[in-house]
Amino acid sequence: MARNLPRPYFPVPSPEYRQDYFVELIRAFSVYIEQQANPGEGRNTFTVFTALQTDDYNLEPGSVFQQDGFLKVALPYKSHVRGVSGSGQVGSVSVTT
Repeated sequence: MARNLPRPYFPVPSPEYRQDYFVELIRAFSVYIEQQANPGEGRNTFTVFTALQTDDYNLEPGSVFQQDGFLKVALPYKSHVRGVSGSGQVGSVSVTT
């Protein structure tokens, strides 16, 4: 999905070396790198998630996954481990009426 970001201005080089040209060029690349590193805002009216993980293993905080049909967000302080199950038995109960 394309983001609506202004494109940085890349100056046209002159035939001879000019320090101010390189300063502007470095500034333009810095703006571009910052734009690419920032995920930006998201606003959607329709989204389909396919092949989501069923746990938060190896996901960065803020990533989404599904567990038992619920969409969840990976948080650094809460884990959703895979393959958790258990069973037990503590005797028997009889009911008579």
